[in-house]
Amino acid sequence: MPFPLGATAYRDGVNFSVVADGRPGVTDVLLCLIDEQGREHQVTMAERTHGSWHTFVPGVVPGQRYGYRVPANDPAKLLLDPYARQVTTTEYDLPAAAAPGAPTAGRAPVGIVVDPPVSRSARPWVPWEQTVVYEAHVAGLTRLHPAVPQELRGTYLGVAHPAVIEHLQRLHVTTLELLPVHATAAEPGLLATGRRNYWGYSTLSFFAPHPGYATAPGRETTEFVAMVDALHRAGIEVVLDVVYNHTCEGGPDLPIALSWRGLSPSSYYLRPGRDITGTGNSLDAGQLPMVRMVVDSLRYWAGSLGVDGFRFDLASVLGRPHGGHFDPGAALLTAIATDPLLSTRKLIAEPWDATGEGYAVGRFGVQWSEWNDRFRDCVRDFWRGVGGVRDLGYRLSGSSDLFAPDRRPWTSINFVTAHDGFTLRDLVSYDRKHNAANGEDNRDGTDNNRSHNYGVEGATDDPEVRALRTRQARNLAATLILATGTPMITMGDELWRTQLGNNNAYCQDNELSWVRWPTPAGRPDHEPDDAEALDLLAFFQRALDIRHRSPGLRQAEFFEGRSVSGDGHPDLVWFAPDGRTMSDGDWFDGGRHTILLWINGTDVRGHTPAGQPLSDDSWLLVLHAAAEPTTVTLPDSPWASGYELVLDTDTPTGAPGGPAPEPGRPVVIPGRTTWLLRARPGHDDDPGTW
Repeated sequence: MPFPLGATAYRDGVNFSVVADGRPGVTDVLLCLIDEQGREHQVTMAERTHGSWHTFVPGVVPGQRYGYRVPANDPAKLLLDPYARQVTTTEYDLPAAAAPGAPTAGRAPVGIVVDPPVSRSARPWVPWEQTVVYEAHVAGLTRLHPAVPQELRGTYLGVAHPAVIEHLQRLHVTTLELLPVHATAAEPGLLATGRRNYWGYSTLSFFAPHPGYATAPGRETTEFVAMVDALHRAGIEVVLDVVYNHTCEGGPDLPIALSWRGLSPSSYYLRPGRDITGTGNSLDAGQLPMVRMVVDSLRYWAGSLGVDGFRFDLASVLGRPHGGHFDPGAALLTAIATDPLLSTRKLIAEPWDATGEGYAVGRFGVQWSEWNDRFRDCVRDFWRGVGGVRDLGYRLSGSSDLFAPDRRPWTSINFVTAHDGFTLRDLVSYDRKHNAANGEDNRDGTDNNRSHNYGVEGATDDPEVRALRTRQARNLAATLILATGTPMITMGDELWRTQLGNNNAYCQDNELSWVRWPTPAGRPDHEPDDAEALDLLAFFQRALDIRHRSPGLRQAEFFEGRSVSGDGHPDLVWFAPDGRTMSDGDWFDGGRHTILLWINGTDVRGHTPAGQPLSDDSWLLVLHAAAEPTTVTLPDSPWASGYELVLDTDTPTGAPGGPAPEPGRPVVIPGRTTWLLRARPGHDDDPGTW
């Protein structure tokens, strides 16, 4: 049978089907069944239907190792099935894989026939407007976790450990986004220099879980499903970072034949010389086998293995058939968004690729959410004192300039850091990247960091510099958590993690990239870094708890300046520091460093799980980025008759440090400070909520 592609086990045997080159000269494809001694039993796949070569082999059972040979291409190459659900290894012999005519049997991965387990857990189905994303690396999250048993550290089961789940729950994380877990292999350029791809953006198989994250070889799928089920039971979704834009097979400078390139390069890759990913081996979203492979892969992970969504690396590539112009209605994007299963999952685009033409922020279809790098850049600039507040207004209120009217505020995946770039700590500790450890003479990684070291490059014992850095970290975190949209937190930022200024640690599978969990106070090995980390963790927990309990701070629809039913006031009002509503001139004042945002919570757009209308307190968010204190006047009646200060970045944990300021009276806000205040209704005879 031509479908399904891959190796499908039945009661009396296995059906094998693979896409292989159909050009003149390719008259047969050989299925190679491999025994325990490495000997091959070759079966000629004489049937070819719809572009796939297929055959049924009676008596084959799960556990059988297999590969393919295409004699007309290179008979020496034993090739991995692109649809293999399990791989024998992620290692390969580079000279053998790269040299035409060099044999690769026993020197490269092959597939294993499996009857994979199926996730049976109930999905959490977290609404988008309640979503808090936590981006993490399977291994890096738990390698150093003191409460995770040694044998589970760095594995799927380590992520599923109760201590890790409890940490996520205390942060009110709803959605764990994992860096690639597809089986990966080091790209040739890395392997040639003795390095490894730690992040995993170098796919070997789009169907097999990475075996390096299992406690033992062969257990990767079972343990991946166990992790998913454990997280689901805790109410946490699992989103996978997926890389359908290139593979591990190298570019024109060092191509290798492990799978797709040896089977049918024209079915999967862009033509030579056309590269839109910066890897030299960009996949072609315009080819039918490619479209089918991506959708089949996604359906397997979502349907069988229980995954709740996907973050698509360099997603604009998927909307550029044959490397052409970006089209949000391109075949592959449409196939994903209209699929009956996939359309029910969270779909997150990284809306750019390695070309200027591929920058597509705000241009994806209605089914998609997007990483919003304009939020990142704007918030970083504001807190380091660059620019005014005009762009910040859009970012704080959900980026309607990018996503309205067809999409919702949660379409914007807001972030200030990600795996790619500085950590939160490094963002306030370094003016420039320090990537020498990567072996590329510090040429790799962006130079556009929009960071500040506040007087000292890197680590310091200066208490004033350290205090200022943690303060700025709290400001950046507060802005991320309290802005309208979907916040994404980067693994370890809440624990004051540093990569020592490395902003591209893709090949650093060591303590530089792993999360260091702080030692509690009272222990003899408790250090200043631990104290700062524990305070920052308490701040994150406090801010995220406020967001969790306050639907007014996570609106499901865009603000419109409309009058709401509760009190007749607009849904959102911007104030200048002197207490008056902002004018056009205020928005265009490039020297402005203070802004006040009032959110009316009496008529929140959205509903409870039972379908009831939502309401909340009203809120006043004050952001002051200048180094010196300034005087602000909080709006009084009819906006509010009083305030309660609930979050204050002037204190290490965000707990309010003094009496709440009174409406209508000038009050001094310290330099570089964020306040979140709960507003008492504007008239004393209003019933209010407190």
